[in-house]
Parts: sequence; C-alpha cells; structure tokens
Amino acid sequence: MHKMWAVIRREFVARVRTKTFVVATVLGPVLLAGLMIAPALLASKGTSGRHIVVLDLGTEQLGRTVETTLQAAFPGDYFIEVHQDDAARGEVVLDSLTQSIGATPESGRRSIDGIVVLDPAEVAQDRVAYYGSNVSNMTDMRALRRGLREALVAERLTELGVDLALVQQASRPFSLSTERVTDGQLTGESGESSFALAYVMAFLLYLALLLYGVQVMSAVIEEKSNRINEVLVSSLRPFELLLGKVIGVGSAGLLQLGIWVGTAMVLTTYRAQIASLFGLPAETILQVPIPTVTPDLMAVFLVFFLLGFFLYAGAYAAVGAMCNSLQETQQASMPVTLTVVVGFLMVFNVLGDPAGTMARAFSLVPLFAPLVVPVRYSLDPLPLSELVLSGLVTLTGAVLVVWVAGRIYRVGILAHGKRPRIKEILNWVKAG
Repeated sequence: MHKMWAVIRREFVARVRTKTFVVATVLGPVLLAGLMIAPALLASKGTSGRHIVVLDLGTEQLGRTVETTLQAAFPGDYFIEVHQDDAARGEVVLDSLTQSIGATPESGRRSIDGIVVLDPAEVAQDRVAYYGSNVSNMTDMRALRRGLREALVAERLTELGVDLALVQQASRPFSLSTERVTDGQLTGESGESSFALAYVMAFLLYLALLLYGVQVMSAVIEEKSNRINEVLVSSLRPFELLLGKVIGVGSAGLLQLGIWVGTAMVLTTYRAQIASLFGLPAETILQVPIPTVTPDLMAVFLVFFLLGFFLYAGAYAAVGAMCNSLQETQQASMPVTLTVVVGFLMVFNVLGDPAGTMARAFSLVPLFAPLVVPVRYSLDPLPLSELVLSGLVTLTGAVLVVWVAGRIYRVGILAHGKRPRIKEILNWVKAG
C-alpha cells in the first residue's frame, strides 16, 4: 500500500504542478465571475449615442410610423431621425448618408450608425434595406425587424381602412415568465438559466472525462515506451501500479473540478453581495440567467465524475497497455472516445424530458450515467432511491472495467512488438 501511495502521489503532483493545470484552475473561476458580472455591468450602463436615419423616399406617413416603432423596439438610448426626400434623388442621398456611417470627427461629417431605406417600389414588394456599421448584432437586428414589421403592418391596415387603434389594442404584446419549481418550492430560476447550467455541466464532464482519461493512457504508454514499468513492477503488482495511476490522475481532476464547482456555488449563492462590491443593484445581477449551484448538486456532480473517471480511465489505461506508441493509441482509443461522445450527445435528449423513460434508461447504463445523471439532477432532482441505484450501477460498471483493464494491463505493459488482436486480448483477460 505504501508503494501504491507513492505512485498516487507522483501522478497527482506531476499534474498539479504544471503551469497548464494552475492556469486552467484559476482561469475557470475568473471566467465564471466575468460571465456573471460583465452582463450586469453592461446592462447597468446601457447603450448610448446610437444614431439611425430613416430615409423616406416618398412613402409619406410610413417614415414617421417607422420612427415611432423603432424608438419603441430598440433597447437603450437610440436616436431615430427621419430624412424625407424624393425617390428620384434616392441614390444620391443614400450615397451621401452612407459616407457618414462610422465617420470620424476629422472628416467633418456627422457620424451615424445605420440607414433604413424606405423606397415605395421596394416597400410594395415587401422589401426594406438597412445599411449599418454593425449588422452582426443579433439583438439590434431582431429589434429592427420587429419595429419595421409593426410599422408595415400598421401601414397596410390603414390602407385597408381598418381602425388601427383597435388592432393595436387587441394585439398588445405580452411577456411570459418562467420559473422552476423544485420540491413544491419556487426557486427563482428561469428556464434559460436551468438549461444553461445543465449544458455547462454536461460539457465540463465530457471534457474532463476525455482529458483526464487520455492523460492516464499517455502516462501508461510513456512508461511502457521507456521501459520504466519493468522496473516498477519488480517492486509492486501491476494492478497496484494501474490503480495508483488512476487514483493519482483522478485526484488531480477532482481537485480542479471541485475548485470550479465550489467557486460557482459561492458566486451564485452570494451574487447579490458580489454585486454590491461593484456598485451594482442586486436586481441587475439577479436578472442575469445564472442559476444557483447548490451543495447537493455539487456533490452529485463530483461523485458521478469520479465514477465516470474510474470507468473510462480504466478503459484508456487498457488501451495504453496494448499499444507501443502514442500514434497507435490514437486509433485504438477511438471506441472509448466515441462512447464518451455518444454519452454527451445523449444529454441533448435528456434536456427535453429529464424525467422521461429514455432519461431513466440512460441513467442505468454505466457508460452514460456519469454524464446523464448530473444533468438530470440539475433540471429536476432525482428521488434518492433512483440516484443511489444509478450510482451503484455505475460503480459496478467501473469496478468491472477496472478489473478487466487490470488483467490486460498485467500482460500488456510487458508486451512489445506487434499490437495484439482481439483474440490475444481475450486470452490476456482469461490468463490474468
């Protein structure tokens, strides 16, 4: 046991002392804090100084209607100006206004951000043109389409003799607020925030299982190539060596994810207090769709990561023992990698119905449960009996995979030359 502890310590220290590990561990909480605080800061400042010109080429009242609807549709501080002109001079006027888009003070022109062109011939064909310095801002473009649509609909209704006031009163927009309910209690979390949490958790698990599993495989193949393992197995059993590597690398991964999730729990729980440190009202930061990470969710996340890591790390270690170089492992590890990818894709089916039959079935498959169960729990906490059953099934699968991997590892780390075929590998398992 003392010798295996030395292997665990070596694998753990070798990873946590690297610059990559330290930077990634620190960068995770910093990014999370930035994603939580930056939108609130931007929302508090709002948008200012945006100037849009509506070029009305003979559509008369439509230009004023567009001005009204755009002023109501655009968020922040937008200045909408109507420029009335004749359609015959449209190209000349448009060319002059276009040169003012993004103009600098040195040019002597008044700077504008965009131009909406209302040409009667184009409007009759349901076409409106917009020229702007930034047409990739999806929020602005949605607001522009909404404002133009309302103006054009109002114009058509007026032409048909319909009472516009009655139509506007009947078609008033409404807002739909969504809030998650857990155990009969309102949580204050919206549907968007719950989805975001589930997706981020699935992505973190997927990334961690792949990265740390490949690290175990690389460590095995490196020692096999350098024949260091031949010295190591003279002082401890191959299974102890394998288990030491898996536990050492897994501890490093658990430490990193624990820091990330722990920081997320603190930031989301005390975000109102954090907002006050930046001089922001609590309401502003609470409107950012970031859900609260609870201690029980953190525990489920870390436990199933650990179970999944042992399962996949064992499989990757077996692949490393069967190969003679890193180039060989790229092809040989493809089935294991694809299994992790399939598990990640299964999560998207779970997002729509976390309590459905398919989600329950995936939770009882050891290969997929480490990804599916934490995501399900983040959306709709599982009953304790179902959670324990899924954990036991996954643990059984992990023990079985590590047992088989240990038998392959026992023979494979000392085998060199041609990569073994499936029949030979089966013989290794039987002879182990």
